[in-house]
Amino acid sequence: MDDSLYDEFGNYIGPELASDQEDDGDDDYDMEEAERRANERMAAGDVEMADGDAADEEDEDAGPMAGAVVLHEDKKYYPTADEVFGPGVESLVQEEDAQPLEVPIVAPIKLKKIETLEKEPIKTRFTNEFMATLMANPELVRNVAVVGHLHHGKTTVMDMLVEQTHEINHEWRENERQLKFTDTRLDEQARGMSIKCMPMSLVLEGGSGKSYLLNLIDCPGHVNFNDEVTAAMRLADGVLLCVDVAEGLMLVTERAIRQAVSEGLPIVLMLTKMDRLITELKLPPADAYYKIRHTIEEVNAAIAAAAGAANANGELEVDPARGNVIFSSAVSGWSFTLLSFARLYSDITGAAFDHREFAKRLWGDIWFHEDSRMFRKKAPAGRAGVERSFVQFILEPLYKVYSQVIGEHPKTIEHVLSTLGVYLRNASYAMDTKPLLKEACGAVFGNAAGLVDAVVAHVPSSKRATARKVLNDFTGPQDSEVAEFMTACNPRGPLVLHIAKLFPKSDASKFDAFGRIVSGVLRPGDKVRVLGEGYTPDDEEDSAVAEVSNVFVYQARYRVPVARATAGNLVLVEGIDATITKTATIVADGFEGEMHIFRPLRFQTCSVVKIATEPLNPSELPKMVEGLRKINKSYPLAVTKVEESGEHTILGTGEIYLDSLMKDLRELYAEVEVKVADPVVSFCETVVETSSLKCFAETPNKRNKITMVAEPLDKGLAEDIERGVVAIDWPRKKLQDFFTTKYEWDLLAVRGLWAFGPDRQGPNALLDDSLAGETDKSLLAAIRDSVVQGFQWGAREGPLCDEPMRNVKFKVLDATIAPEPIYRGGGQVIPTARRVCYSAFLMATPRLMEPVYMVEMETPADCIGTIYNVLAKRRGHVTADVPKPGTPIFLVKAYLPVVESFGFETDLRYTTQGQAFCQSVFDHWQVVPGDPLDKSVVLRPLEPAPVGALAREFMVKTRRRKGMSDDVSINRFFDDPMLLMLAQQDAELGAIM
Repeated sequence: MDDSLYDEFGNYIGPELASDQEDDGDDDYDMEEAERRANERMAAGDVEMADGDAADEEDEDAGPMAGAVVLHEDKKYYPTADEVFGPGVESLVQEEDAQPLEVPIVAPIKLKKIETLEKEPIKTRFTNEFMATLMANPELVRNVAVVGHLHHGKTTVMDMLVEQTHEINHEWRENERQLKFTDTRLDEQARGMSIKCMPMSLVLEGGSGKSYLLNLIDCPGHVNFNDEVTAAMRLADGVLLCVDVAEGLMLVTERAIRQAVSEGLPIVLMLTKMDRLITELKLPPADAYYKIRHTIEEVNAAIAAAAGAANANGELEVDPARGNVIFSSAVSGWSFTLLSFARLYSDITGAAFDHREFAKRLWGDIWFHEDSRMFRKKAPAGRAGVERSFVQFILEPLYKVYSQVIGEHPKTIEHVLSTLGVYLRNASYAMDTKPLLKEACGAVFGNAAGLVDAVVAHVPSSKRATARKVLNDFTGPQDSEVAEFMTACNPRGPLVLHIAKLFPKSDASKFDAFGRIVSGVLRPGDKVRVLGEGYTPDDEEDSAVAEVSNVFVYQARYRVPVARATAGNLVLVEGIDATITKTATIVADGFEGEMHIFRPLRFQTCSVVKIATEPLNPSELPKMVEGLRKINKSYPLAVTKVEESGEHTILGTGEIYLDSLMKDLRELYAEVEVKVADPVVSFCETVVETSSLKCFAETPNKRNKITMVAEPLDKGLAEDIERGVVAIDWPRKKLQDFFTTKYEWDLLAVRGLWAFGPDRQGPNALLDDSLAGETDKSLLAAIRDSVVQGFQWGAREGPLCDEPMRNVKFKVLDATIAPEPIYRGGGQVIPTARRVCYSAFLMATPRLMEPVYMVEMETPADCIGTIYNVLAKRRGHVTADVPKPGTPIFLVKAYLPVVESFGFETDLRYTTQGQAFCQSVFDHWQVVPGDPLDKSVVLRPLEPAPVGALAREFMVKTRRRKGMSDDVSINRFFDDPMLLMLAQQDAELGAIM
């Protein structure tokens, strides 16, 4: 072998071989032949795909070129997008796949399972046409909010009415699970408590056989969800107050009474769980009477305390003899009033007597004398054991039915029921005790006619009650034409609809608006104008035009579409939610007159617990922001905002409120994984003394100078402003009378009242206390609006840690103002007014304020000592511990700072082995111990601060969380001349010392 023909690696490098040339020729030949055949096949395929004359023309054009060589880049292996989808379809081609690998190309349809809904409307014992007929007559409509404490039987009462009006095959008879028809959400069913208010419209018969439409709104009983109760009461004309007869008046019951009285709603009391007196507490009938009477007296005492002078004659109180007290055990399916029970006696005995007069004698200290067959207010002499008429005629028969059904032989039960004119099927006597008891009581007491009669008699009709709604809630003049139509609840007037609540659709993409038609008629397809909470006739920015796509009657688990709804009804409206945040006023798009809105909801409590959120994946921030926007719509009292540091914060009323809110955010509205910071609380900033010297600030152009001092506001005035007891837009004479009589202000101070802050109902005040001889009042009036804006800006973000101010009164003592308007514009005055507010605030001994919960705990007697110990560790203190009459339960009330409340409920249950149960609600603000500006306090990490250093610790940690420096910078708020004056004052003080 010739080594010169190969390299060192053995590769052939010699001359070209002849066989290679032949092979290359063969390859060239083969490639040309393959290309020619491929072109022929493609041409043949084109002929097959084409049709008609167009194909022939294409063949003629392509004929001469059939044998042409096609370059590699010109070869056509796949049809174009136009050939596949047609010429009218726009197609986009991406060079690379921008979709992540874990995301499927065609995503499966996700069905969000958040609530239990019926696939089709349940068959009812009334027709939809009959319901629509009742809707057209507002005199036959009653709008009622069903309110009460947690687990006091509100939802069970709704179940009782649903079972009487719907043909429901419920499995309760098999597994003893309650229906809970209005607890539609899955988390409500899992927690065993209502979270959202839920409306239902039911056609129910009264005792006379006349039918009425009752729009009932089942409200949550947990105090954290009090905002839902507020929304329901805004739409309702009366309140059905459910009170557990064994537990009596509780925290939420008391707050519901106060809220109903403030809204001017009549109260109908429903004593629920009457069976607990028999089966659980085992009280004798005479003792049960005292227990019932005590519970009614507790409720009346709460009504009297809330109403004050308005209840001078006791006209707002409840009394069984008046007919506004209902006795019930909804789990056993019965309810009655004294009137319906008297009618029952009349039906059973067949005696001809006036059942109304009989009912008046069934309550109170009245005894039946058998010898004279008369009712008297004195017990029969010489006859021991004769009980009051209520015990004799109502409780003893009730106890007899229960005792026979629960403990006797079926034949005995049959005999007892036959004496009451009741005959059950033979198969019924073989049932378990609870189903048998329910069927027997339902047969004895009949339907809920007594409840319906009580509601109809004491809750005004929708037509009559609309006038009070307009008077209390409409912000416009009462003598305008549209107000007159609304007051008359006129269906021929212009359309006006008040929206108070938003309910999410099943896919949570949009919301349906629930509200009350105040005037006119609403139909699907109507063009309407949506007026938001910020709308005024002068500023129409917060308004939008929308089209009503559908109108429903809400029935909890299903919806009934209606073709038209008239004034006085509660309806669910689809298609108008885009611009609604919390509440709205809807008018017809063609309405041309001046329109005002219904005022926003006024809550009894406020959101003081704060959490910060961020998505686990930063790229999903837009989804989370959109979810927060929907959360803001769904929860009336939720507040979502973005801090200056960029963190998204959510404010709520308590831990369970925020837990429910975050569950909705993660699983329903945003569908992203969200990280949550540890909860913190909102603070307020206040002063405890008057400013030590007059503080002034100059505008940047040195042409204007404002002098102010700060001092504490009168005790109780901040709460009056927040509750709406006094308003800044009152007539001047009314304001003078209020402040001079209640707070002993002089007339000059009232005349100088400029504004409340940080908003129209803010707990701070700005006064003009300057003298006419020293200050040009006309020039001061020219910059008044700018000074007010600066004051409200400063009151919204205080100097200590950017938290709102509270309980501070600012006085303008002097002002030097440039006469030329160009030198006193808002850009000059507003920041200066804010700065002088800050300097006056810092010179008036500033302090931090923290929110405080009022905690109500139910506990047995042996756990009270443990509760005291748990509260003492958290700066809480007990205000009362009283026994519940007739029960082994004690009721303990205490105050607990909100910042110390996180984990309190878990700690309480752990230390009492689950025997104590508590509910907490915001009650008041209190000053945090210590000076927040005391730099001598040393804060050590991971060590609790002493009580005297808490204010400093809270301020520093809040400033760090917001991305601010640890200490308040004086140079930001004091001008150089002001700092010089302070230095001179310090020097003089040092010389004196």
